[in-house]
Amino acid sequence: MSTHPKPLMRGKLLASLLIATLLSGCATVTNPVTGLAERTVMDEKSEIAEGEKGHQQVLKEYGVYDNAKVQAYVNALGQRLAQQSHRNNITWHFTVLDSPEINAFALPGGYVYVTRGIMAYMDSEADLAGVIGHEIGHVTARHGAQRATRQQTAGLGVLAASLLGAVLESQGMGGAGQLASQVSQNVAAGYIASYSRDQESQADQLGAEYLARSHYNPQNMVDVIQVLKDQERFADDAARAEGRTPGTRGNWLSSHPTNDKRLQDITASAGHFQGQYGDDGRGRYLDAVKGMDFGESRAQGLTRGQNFYHEPLGIALTAPEGWKVQNSTQAITLVNRAGDAALIIRTVPAKAGATHDEVIRNVIKPEQGRTERLTLNTLPATHLVGTRRNAQGQLQSIEATVVTGPSAQHYLLIHASKDGPARQRASTGLREAEASFRAMTPADRAAARPWALKVLPYPKGGFAQLAKPSPLRPLPEQQLRLINGHYTGGEPPVGQSVKVVE
Repeated sequence: MSTHPKPLMRGKLLASLLIATLLSGCATVTNPVTGLAERTVMDEKSEIAEGEKGHQQVLKEYGVYDNAKVQAYVNALGQRLAQQSHRNNITWHFTVLDSPEINAFALPGGYVYVTRGIMAYMDSEADLAGVIGHEIGHVTARHGAQRATRQQTAGLGVLAASLLGAVLESQGMGGAGQLASQVSQNVAAGYIASYSRDQESQADQLGAEYLARSHYNPQNMVDVIQVLKDQERFADDAARAEGRTPGTRGNWLSSHPTNDKRLQDITASAGHFQGQYGDDGRGRYLDAVKGMDFGESRAQGLTRGQNFYHEPLGIALTAPEGWKVQNSTQAITLVNRAGDAALIIRTVPAKAGATHDEVIRNVIKPEQGRTERLTLNTLPATHLVGTRRNAQGQLQSIEATVVTGPSAQHYLLIHASKDGPARQRASTGLREAEASFRAMTPADRAAARPWALKVLPYPKGGFAQLAKPSPLRPLPEQQLRLINGHYTGGEPPVGQSVKVVE
């Protein structure tokens, strides 16, 4: 959860972009990549304008990674690739977002984003160039404009209504599984979820072409997809190790449809390029990412085992045994093992009210209910049990607590569940999770230390030796293999620089 309260952005942002394109009318433009004429609701001027508006909202939701060296490095690499693209006439913007998510995406008009999360898993400058080149390809081929045109043709009114409805519902007190999923969604999914497989394939091919033009081996496009496929394999292995069902996706590859045939296509496309290529820039890349934050940052709050610490806000929580902590820019969510109940913790904007009663009246808006004054670890709180109307006007039960934390910041702790029986089954855990809400203690502050990437010579003892002091959990050896491109096997030469997390 970020230091300042933020509204849910994903659906609103996508809907606002789509509504703007509806008003712009249709035009005929020439596609810079294919040279073919195409009807569109978004000409180049509109693309740039919508990209600029979306850019401001992306920055509000994610935040820019506060590392001038990394930002300058990525921007220089992106600008070099963009100058070799089919649209080197527009002004390009490359931004590293302060997010541990493994993600990259682009907005129309030349706005490209990579997260520090995805950078941790790249092994060279050429690998990162493959990621950026792919996203540049979506912009040069006007995939965002094509999607907007398709959506208007299909009936924008229905789509916009469903998107806005999802946002309103996610701000309500419905099923925990739905809520936990929605609050953890990232804005990138809104921009790329509707790319077709043909568009993804074209972006892959353009990425390989831009690599070759920039004197990087286009085979690095294959390496990028392979690294991300390994990340999916690790997610499945970690799920099995924890007794969970594998297969749930939440990264860049999940929003870019892929399969074995696509990997074969990338391999074939990259093989068509012949030329003299420079080095892959591995040394430059490791120097750039050395010291970069890994995982959650201090500003976002840190999950350490069952504990969550947010030093800027001065609060901490502990999830019950078997529960998971999910941290997003909008909320902290403590989800039970079954995934059908959760405690959702959100900051309350100051304008919502100065007292607990005002917050309950203005934010929860109960139709009826009873309140109880209590304290959570000396912090004043008010517990509500009652009913309210959801976004569809249906009456539903609500149980929530308003608590005043350090610096007089109000928080809303929502007892959410799939249904009544699920809430009843999880009631003990929900109360335990709520009762853990506290101002940070000295012990909490000592535990709330961010992790960072370090670069060390590969030892004779291999990844097993590096894993012994590693804070990574679960499967530390596998995670170290993953961030160094050796998940499926193999070893770096002894003495070669590798990434570790400390």
